[in-house]
Amino acid sequence: MGFFMKKKSTDTVSVENNEKKKLQNIKAASTTREIRWDQLDNTAHLFPVIAGESMTNVYRISVTLTELIDPECLQQALDIVLPKFDGFNLRLRQGVFWYYFEENGKPAPKVREETTFPCRYIHQNRNNSYMFRVTYYKYRINLEVFHVLTDGMGGINFLKELTYQYLRLVHPELKGAKGDALTSSTSLNREDSFLKNYRRSSEKGYQTKKAYLIKGEKLAPGEFGIMHGYMQIPELKEVCHRYGVSINEYLVAVFVWSVYKECMHGMPSKKPVRVAVPVNLRPYFNSITTKNFFVMVSAEFYPVKDEYTFEEVVEAVKSSLKEQINKENLEKLFSYNVSNEKTLIARAAPLFIKNIAMRMVYTKSALANTSTITNIGNITVDEAYRPYVEMFHSCLAMSKGQHVKGNICSYGSTLVFSFSYDLADPLVQRGFFQKIAQDGVHVEIESNGVNYE
Repeated sequence: MGFFMKKKSTDTVSVENNEKKKLQNIKAASTTREIRWDQLDNTAHLFPVIAGESMTNVYRISVTLTELIDPECLQQALDIVLPKFDGFNLRLRQGVFWYYFEENGKPAPKVREETTFPCRYIHQNRNNSYMFRVTYYKYRINLEVFHVLTDGMGGINFLKELTYQYLRLVHPELKGAKGDALTSSTSLNREDSFLKNYRRSSEKGYQTKKAYLIKGEKLAPGEFGIMHGYMQIPELKEVCHRYGVSINEYLVAVFVWSVYKECMHGMPSKKPVRVAVPVNLRPYFNSITTKNFFVMVSAEFYPVKDEYTFEEVVEAVKSSLKEQINKENLEKLFSYNVSNEKTLIARAAPLFIKNIAMRMVYTKSALANTSTITNIGNITVDEAYRPYVEMFHSCLAMSKGQHVKGNICSYGSTLVFSFSYDLADPLVQRGFFQKIAQDGVHVEIESNGVNYE
């Protein structure tokens, strides 16, 4: 009432003056403080251009715990962790020449129970302008990320810290002396490692010739198939030793073999089976960035004669990957892209012109691959949290021409190969797991049931 009285005491005037000063200080701080912004890395420029409902460019990494998820604690954990990650506390803005990131600062997106299929398009205007979502289902926490933010390594970084914080809230005894601090192994580095490590280049390294594409009846609109195959790593190693390949090479070769036998029926083809394999560049260039830092290489098998053995397919996959996965070639692959980005014509062209050009380039490169298989590697968890963590999974959204994709990750002694797909007949998946079982590896299969009525 004091603000409306004609007579004011000295104390009242003093209080009012103090409040006015506080408001002035707050207003001055809000007008002088600069909002943090950041450039997109070289790979990220593509994703806003091609993303939409049918090609979301969203990937999922999930963790399965030994206890049912408490949604209130999960929301609280996200509220605590998000402000510590500048790389997730962002919104996407459209400039005249490029898209760019701007500090978001809004409340964290709402944690929701999963009721729909994975890897749906993220509508930022319905998600507090954020480019990721967190959902849960029974024992599982799902992190889904628009690829413009970061690749799988950055996603794992964030999911692990979110899980640790959640477990500390549910089990306060886990806090210890460090409290709610991030673990020392978690990187917050936002360096653009593409720009730092590129060399001027004019040589294109990516395939653009069309590959054999898997076709068939599609699932109902909006449906998205997931199928996990669980294997023990010691058994896999025995089989891989027999063929003289790594686990990654073996699994890619089995996929190629499955396409060759199940879709092409072992017949010659004018188009090769070509599988895109993302390579994490951090170990090759001493990087700890949480931005995207990967390139695609291709495992290729060209069936030109009447009949091939699995050993011949393995050798083709092994040799094509070994030829490409070396520092010199990897540097060449991303240097070509960065060099193009830095040309005067590219920098001066308005964004709508760049978008047209990028869509054309993307369509050519996408149709040059039968599928994509990503290996995010072995995921480790700090010792204190291991009793509560059962498994990790990952999956990718569909992309142009690619209706079946594979993801590999492992935790402890278990490896899981996860198929994501939108075709009604899972013949490639069936052939894939049958071949692995024939080679002597026990496989346990789990799916989300879209192929069953």
